[in-house]
Amino acid sequence: MQILPSGQPHASGLTLTPFRGLRYAQGRVSGLAEVTSPPYDVIASDAADQLFAADPHNVVRLILPRHEACNPGDAYQDAARLLREWQDQGVLVPDPLPAIYVYEQRLPTGEPLQRGLIGALRLVPLDAGPVLPHEDVMPGPVAGRRQLMEATQANLEPIFLLYDGEAGGDATTITMEVADQRPPLLAIDTSDGVTHRLWAITDPAEQARITADLASRRALIADGHHRYAAYLQVSERSRAAGRGAGPWDAGLALLVDSAAFPPRIGAIHRVISGLAPADAAQRAKAAFTVRQIAATGPADALAALAACEPVQSAFLVAGGGDYHLLTDPDPAEVTAAMPARSARWRALPASVMQELLLARLWNVRDGEDTVRVHHDAGAALREVADGAGTAVICPPVSAADVHEVAAHGERLPRKSTSFAPKPRTGLVMRSFAL
Repeated sequence: MQILPSGQPHASGLTLTPFRGLRYAQGRVSGLAEVTSPPYDVIASDAADQLFAADPHNVVRLILPRHEACNPGDAYQDAARLLREWQDQGVLVPDPLPAIYVYEQRLPTGEPLQRGLIGALRLVPLDAGPVLPHEDVMPGPVAGRRQLMEATQANLEPIFLLYDGEAGGDATTITMEVADQRPPLLAIDTSDGVTHRLWAITDPAEQARITADLASRRALIADGHHRYAAYLQVSERSRAAGRGAGPWDAGLALLVDSAAFPPRIGAIHRVISGLAPADAAQRAKAAFTVRQIAATGPADALAALAACEPVQSAFLVAGGGDYHLLTDPDPAEVTAAMPARSARWRALPASVMQELLLARLWNVRDGEDTVRVHHDAGAALREVADGAGTAVICPPVSAADVHEVAAHGERLPRKSTSFAPKPRTGLVMRSFAL
């Protein structure tokens, strides 16, 4: 599946460089599965509680720090102190040589789900071409990630990018050979049934081949827009402070060849607290065909939404055990809600959800405190089972739509795509001091 055309080499192409990874010492923790976690932005509060309780060295204590009142400063400084302590105690240790890491996620059947390369990606402005965003960002989350990186002087988890290596370039060839022929540094099984394996490429000749191949590629940010924006701010602020060039001019990244391993793209849903489901459905009638469905539960309701495919702009609105399907948005209302946008952007289900349904009909702006995002449709529906809020289940955006919008210089609405599989956090970190 082609995400981006490789085209000709870019004046400022992708540069992925080796670094000395900071990794858990396996003999100092109960198990790598117990100290690693999903990426910070998909961890719900109850899941974070479980990860905090799972092990005193779980990486969630660094990526989602909780300030202890007895400590000076803030949560980010708490994370920095903890990171130093774990290094002093030998819980986290640096690898002896700079490496580009091969990372694999494998299904229980033994089939590789995804393989890619983890390295230090040279930062370029988002309008420079080689690194292409597809979503907008919010200032608050960007500032939070920047403060964490500045306090810890580290990249604690990789962002996730896709490039089209045509499944045959040197970077992909080396990735496959390493994963198929060499013993890994580590292998762990997580509760979702996925096996995660990691290798270190330390041979300068192999590193040079990877660098040369990627120099002609562009990459689409699949997951990590806020972190990439934070990378850029850390770099800019470091240079403005007179620190010159340095490790802050790169960011930890996983690059995956989308031709070899096509991504799976899920939708991201919304829950609006304080909006009564009946009122939500009634107000939606101003622009949609609204039909109440007699579902026996969330599974039935989600099946009814799936049956609407291939209609893109169909939504499930639910709460308190009531379920409504919203279909056939009025074209005039769609245009009125997004007058300055292109036709391709207005056709995206996430655009219709955020700009027409939430903002125009419900007078709710995405990003407000009353709006919560959910990657799991079932979790969103369970949250509103008592009728105290309204859930909106959105259909996914296709890979072709992501490419089409991004290739024309537009960005999808914030939090509208969930690329999978996401890399596991805590397998390898990048310290500016190494």
